[in-house]
Amino acid sequence: MKFSVSRNQLLKSLNHCQGVIEKRSTLPILSNILIEAKNSSIKITATDLDLIFTNLINNIKIDTEGSTTTSASVIYDIVRKLSSDSEINFNLVNENKLQLESEKSKFNLLCLSPSDFPLIDENFNDNEFMIDSKSLLKVLNKSKFSISNDETRHYLNGVFLHQTEHENFFFLTAVATDGHRLSISKTKLNSKINFESIILPKKTVYQLVTLLEDQEATIKICNIKSKIKFEFNNSILISKLIDGKFPNYIQVIPTTNEKKLEINLNNFLNSVDRVASVSTDKKEGVKFQLLKNILKLSVNNPNSGDGSETLEVKFDHELNISFNSKYLIDVASHINGEKIIFYLNEIGSPALIKDSLDKDSIFVIMPMKA
Repeated sequence: MKFSVSRNQLLKSLNHCQGVIEKRSTLPILSNILIEAKNSSIKITATDLDLIFTNLINNIKIDTEGSTTTSASVIYDIVRKLSSDSEINFNLVNENKLQLESEKSKFNLLCLSPSDFPLIDENFNDNEFMIDSKSLLKVLNKSKFSISNDETRHYLNGVFLHQTEHENFFFLTAVATDGHRLSISKTKLNSKINFESIILPKKTVYQLVTLLEDQEATIKICNIKSKIKFEFNNSILISKLIDGKFPNYIQVIPTTNEKKLEINLNNFLNSVDRVASVSTDKKEGVKFQLLKNILKLSVNNPNSGDGSETLEVKFDHELNISFNSKYLIDVASHINGEKIIFYLNEIGSPALIKDSLDKDSIFVIMPMKA
């Protein structure tokens, strides 16, 4: 195997591989990427057995076709330190040694046989549909921060992706919850799709988001019972799904919260961030003391001190309630409008949060005990 490739093209591909490869794998082959040179293209594949990422780099000068596997972290570390826009020449000297040359640099990388690399060949022709990359990115970004890390409830360790219908329109809806907060975001579909409800694992969600950030195209999605495939221009991501039943999240959404609180988003975000500075773990409750058109935010930590700020708001009631500061910052960071809008009820009732510019995303946060 002998070919040349631009450093920038290769680095982009290797960068995406880093999110797939497990750093402490018990199988040495899983620490490697598979490199295949064929038909003027090189195909790079990374897997952890649950997730497979494949990227195709086209219009490559190939002198000799072939394939090998080498350490994903080592080749990534070398390539990212080479000069930008440089050309890299690869030569598979023998089955155990891959030579890499660029400008005045020369490396010999150890290889493992490509025949040992695990590849999954599944028929994904059923249940396929297309979606705009930015629409999919939006719903994942606005839900992913609420994914649970509690492994005892594995069905909450991902994003629930499913089709919903409202007023004869169909939506692809993403939902995540950790039991203390809930994020829901949806995007309108052109028509009804043939798509079974699934739970995307957290690692897959974050890997998918990094890929979507690079795209300005339509993505093809197809799934079978236990796996899903996302097809991009020159990349494919295949993932196993979480086996479990996602809870009925609709019943968690408050329907009687009529105390509307409107706050300037930037002022709110900055104030919460500042007053939470006295908290040692950022999970300290931020107390809302609400009077007519006034919000006093305060944090009191017995080990490090206290802090408070007062904001002018739009509110016609009186209420004292506390929330986890991290949850507030996470939600506020994903609001598009100039205002963040809370719908509140009583001291122990969850808050419903909406975005004035995105009617298709809502958030629910449980209050903290006083």
